Amino acid sequence: MRSLPDFEAWAVFASVAEAKSFSGAAADLGVSTATISKLVARLEVRLGGALLNRTSRRLSLTSFGEEVAERARRLVDDASRLEAVASDRILAPSGLVRIAAPMSFGQTELAPLLPVLLQRHPGLRIDLHLGDALVDLVGEGFDLALRITQLGASSLRARHIRDVALRLVASAGLAGARTMPEHPNDLRHYPCFAYTYAPSSDRWGFTHRDGETVSVTVSGPLRVNNGEAAIPWLLAGLGVGVLPDFMVQDPLERGALVELLPDWQLPRPSLSLVMPPSVLRPAAVTATIAFLHERLARQCPP
Repeated sequence: MRSLPDFEAWAVFASVAEAKSFSGAAADLGVSTATISKLVARLEVRLGGALLNRTSRRLSLTSFGEEVAERARRLVDDASRLEAVASDRILAPSGLVRIAAPMSFGQTELAPLLPVLLQRHPGLRIDLHLGDALVDLVGEGFDLALRITQLGASSLRARHIRDVALRLVASAGLAGARTMPEHPNDLRHYPCFAYTYAPSSDRWGFTHRDGETVSVTVSGPLRVNNGEAAIPWLLAGLGVGVLPDFMVQDPLERGALVELLPDWQLPRPSLSLVMPPSVLRPAAVTATIAFLHERLARQCPP
C-alpha cells in the first residue's frame, strides 16, 4: 500500500524556510522548537537528503532545500485555500445538495418548491432523484431523502413532517353501477390493485371510529411500483384502491373518484426527511432541510 505524503512535516519545513529559524517557525505555529526540529529531521530521513544547514549560530537552506522550499510553500497555500473554500461551504448555503424522493410526491409536491428554494439561496445546486424504490443514502451519496413510510430502527436521522392520510377510493362510475362495500371485509369481493413497495401490499388494515380494527386480504389483476400508475385503472371503473391524499385530492374534488368507507381509517404513514447519521452538515443541506420542512408541513394539511 502506498504511503501518504508527510503533510505535517512539509508544512513545518515551509514555515522554517520562511522564518529562517526553528524558533521563529515554532513561534508562528505555536509548538516547541524541539517539535519543529523533530519534524524536519523526519522529513529529511524520508527524502534521503538534508534540507537545512545547521550551525550553532545560523540556519540556511541546502541547495536541495532551496529547490523544494517553494513547492512546500505552494503546498501549504493550496491546503489553506482548500480549507477556506470548505469552510465557506459549511457556513454559507452554497454547493450541491442531492435529494431522493418518491416519484409522484416529488413531481406534485416537491418539484414546485425548488424554484423558490433556489431563488432564496442562489448558491445552491439541486440534484433531484425521483423513484419509489428505497435508496441507500450513504452508499449512493445522497444528502437527504423524503420518505413516506413508517420508519423503523435505523442509524439514519429522521425529521417528521406530518402524517399522510390514505384514502380508499373507486371511480364514481363504479360506485354508481354496483353496491359499494359497507365493511372492510366486503373488499374481498372487489378487485383491488397492489402497491409493490407497501409493507404488506395485499393486506389492508382498517380502524373504525369506534375503535374496531379489521385486517383484510385483497386481490386484483394489477400490481404497480408507483401509485399514480393505478389511477387510470381506477378511473376506468375496474376496481378499488388505496392511495395517499396528495394523489387523489384532485380527482376527488372533481368527482371522478369517490371515497369509500369514510368511517374507517387506514394506518397513516409518516412523511419524513431522512438524513445520513452525521450531525455535521454543510449549510446548503441544513438550509434545504429547514426550507422543505417548513413548506411541506404548510402545504400538506392533515
